Amino acid sequence: MQRSGEDHGRGSAAIAPHERPLPQRVSASGKVPLPAARRRSERANVAAMVFHDPPRPEEQEFDRALRPASLTAFVGQRRVVENLRIAIAAALARREPLDHVIFSGPPGLGKTTLAHLIASEMGTNLTVTSGPALLAPKDLAGALSRLQRGDVLFIDEIHRMPKVVEEYLYTAMEDHAIDVSIDRGGDTGRLVRLTLQPFTLVAATTREGLLSGPLRTRFGLIERLEPYPVEEIAAILDAAAVRLNSPLEPDASQLLAGRSRGVPRMALRVLRRARDQAQVAGRTTIDGASAHACMERLRIDALGLEEMDRRILRALIDRVEPTGLKTLAAVVDEAEDTLEEVFEPHLLRCGLIARTPRGRVATVRAYEHLGLKPRTGLGELPFAN
Repeated sequence: MQRSGEDHGRGSAAIAPHERPLPQRVSASGKVPLPAARRRSERANVAAMVFHDPPRPEEQEFDRALRPASLTAFVGQRRVVENLRIAIAAALARREPLDHVIFSGPPGLGKTTLAHLIASEMGTNLTVTSGPALLAPKDLAGALSRLQRGDVLFIDEIHRMPKVVEEYLYTAMEDHAIDVSIDRGGDTGRLVRLTLQPFTLVAATTREGLLSGPLRTRFGLIERLEPYPVEEIAAILDAAAVRLNSPLEPDASQLLAGRSRGVPRMALRVLRRARDQAQVAGRTTIDGASAHACMERLRIDALGLEEMDRRILRALIDRVEPTGLKTLAAVVDEAEDTLEEVFEPHLLRCGLIARTPRGRVATVRAYEHLGLKPRTGLGELPFAN
């Protein structure tokens, strides 16, 4: 857990977000842990991936350096930003903390950045933690007790917070107090109510459906972030290129934006690789040739698919019948939650796979994208066209 100083409240991006642990892998049966040699092999394969691993420290520093300094400079998510701007202006006028906020949506869309901007716009400090880090009520009590009036507590991946910790959070959000158990041994333990300073909880989740009803209804602002259109991703890349002193030509900007899945985090990492490509080639700008060579080297195709995406499509095509998530995870040797949270959303948006009552199927477009002839009767499956 980390806490910012006064300069962080004014918009500095020096707070390192909590690194999320990699999803635990399972064997093909879904029950027996994988052998050590195979786990080492998987870790090597994971390390070779570019976009779906927890960011490395240097990548995190790169992303933080390019964060906007204010809501006005934030590109995209116009409805969300406008709602925040109105709520913040009203809270400042009343001289009271902002209402609790929760952001949901796929990874990399700016939930953490918006949490930093809320603290900056409110002129308060920011404390950053995550659901998996709050293992016991004492962890939550430690974070809450250090908050000053109006401070922002950001909990990433809040859906992974243990239920017992979540229940402690209820009274903290509503009554600004928590009941702490003091165990003196035997039957002498008692509860002590700890009064808290009024604060703002900003939470982020990639699995809104896993939030309990009592927790969700305690947030005054519930906002969902959506993937960005190509034009907005291009604008983000152009602004980042200026701050990096690496001019980005228009054709390169459009190429990189079109292959970034509508995710700013992925776009910025692609930009970094393209900058490396241009520098090694001796070019003073990131031109179309450098961008194209970078995409070829990273094996990212025109739809933004990586090798794992194509493995998923080939697995569905080879199996012929609709395939369940557990079976698909075993076939491609990837964790179920990673498939469902990271890969599936983009494949669904592109119309390359479909979910049917019997399982997942590859669509006609998936066959065409891989240069294969659709099998007979594919169009008869629900949503398979």
